[in-house]
Amino acid sequence: MRLNSVLLPLLTFTVLAMQLLDPSKIWQALIAAFGGLWLMTGLWAWSLKAHLRLTREVRFTWAQVGDALEEQFTLVNDGPVPATWVEIVDHSTLPGYSAARAIGVDNSSTTTWHTNAVCKRRGVYELGGTTLRSGDPFGIYSVEIFLPEKTTLVVMPPVIPLPTVEIMPGGWMGDGRPRPNIMDQTVNAATVREFAHGDSPRLIHWPTTARRGKFYARQLDGAPASDWWIALDVDANVQAGEGWENTVELGVILAASLADRGLRARHPQEVGLLASGTQTVWLKPQSGERHRLEILRSLAMLEPGQLPLAEMLDRAGPTLGNRISLIVITASIKPDWIPALTHLLWKGISPTVLLMDPSSFGTPQNADALAVVLAELGIPRFILNRSLLQQPEAHPGKGQWEWRITPSGKAIPTRPPSDLTWKRLG
Repeated sequence: MRLNSVLLPLLTFTVLAMQLLDPSKIWQALIAAFGGLWLMTGLWAWSLKAHLRLTREVRFTWAQVGDALEEQFTLVNDGPVPATWVEIVDHSTLPGYSAARAIGVDNSSTTTWHTNAVCKRRGVYELGGTTLRSGDPFGIYSVEIFLPEKTTLVVMPPVIPLPTVEIMPGGWMGDGRPRPNIMDQTVNAATVREFAHGDSPRLIHWPTTARRGKFYARQLDGAPASDWWIALDVDANVQAGEGWENTVELGVILAASLADRGLRARHPQEVGLLASGTQTVWLKPQSGERHRLEILRSLAMLEPGQLPLAEMLDRAGPTLGNRISLIVITASIKPDWIPALTHLLWKGISPTVLLMDPSSFGTPQNADALAVVLAELGIPRFILNRSLLQQPEAHPGKGQWEWRITPSGKAIPTRPPSDLTWKRLG
C-alpha cells in the first residue's frame, strides 16, 4: 500500500496549522474535507489490500506444440468497498502468452474469466506468479499484491510424419534378408509361404494351414526387432538458421517423430536417446507410453551445447551394445565424425544418418558431398531440409488429447482427456 502523492497530507497539515494559529470555520471545513478524504481513501485502499484475492487454475501442466492452453481466473473482493479498477500483471514465461488485463469487481463480489493461447514453441516455462494493482477511485493510494503461486508447463516438440525415412535394421551390415529356417524367436514374421522339405515344424503357420487345407510356413525377416538409439547432434558450432527455424529445432522434431514412430510401430522397438546439449541426455532403450513422454520431455528442455558429434559417438560407443540400429541426426557436413561412426559399424551397429541440409537455412554449404562419402561406405543417409518445419501435415500437438490423422494430414480429435478438472497454480 503506497501513498502516491504527499499533496493531500500536506494540505491537511497546513490547514490544521492555520486553524491552530487563526481559528476559523473555513479552516475547520477544509480540515474536515482534506482530512476526511485522506482517511476515506486510506481505509478504501486498506480494504482492497485485505480483501482482494485472485485464483489461477489450469487444466494441464504439459502440452505439445500446437495444443491450446486455457487458464481460469477467479477474482474475489469480499470487502465492503468496490475495486473500481484492478490491473493484473502476469509474470508467465510462455512465449506469446500473457494473461494481463484490467478489470473491476464490486464489493462482496466474484468475477471469473478465461484466457487462451496456442503453445507455439517447445520448452519448459512457468505459469504465474501474478501481481494485482489497484487503488482508491481518487488515486491517492495504490495497492500492489504479489501472488507467488506458479506451476511449470512443459511444451513438448511436435511429431510429424516421415514417410521417406527407412531405418537400417540392427545387426551386421547386409543382415535383414529373408531366411527360411532361422530359429531366432525374437524375429518377426514377414509373410507366409507353402511348407517345403527341410522346413522346421516350428515354423508352421497353423491359422493359414487350417484355412487353405495344406501346410504353410512362416517366412521370418531374418533380423531381430532391434533397439533404436537416436543420437541427436546439437553442437552449437555446426547449427544453421535463425530464430526458431533452425537445425536445432528440426533435429528435435526429427528425434521426437522417430521416437514416436518406433514406439508406436506394429512391432514396436525399444528406443533410446542420446543428445549432446548443455546437459548430455542419455535415455537407455525402453518401450511404453511413459518412456515416450520422457523422451519428449527431454527434447523439450534440450539446448545446444559444445560437445562435437565425433566425441559424443566415441563416448557412447561402449554403452550402445551390438546389433542395434543407430540413427544419427546432424547438421554437421564435415566428415570428421565419420571415423567414429565407422568404428561403431565394425562393432555390428547398423547406422542410419539423417543429414539436415544447412543450405536450406541460408548458408552456402550443403550436405551433398558428405552424402556421397556415406554412400561409398554403404551407410543409409537421408537429406532433410527446412521445409519439414513448415509442412501442413504436421500433427497439431497431441498433449492430453487423442487425435486421428487422416490420409490428407488433417487432425481430428477422437477422444478428449479423461481429466478436465481445473488445477490451482501453486
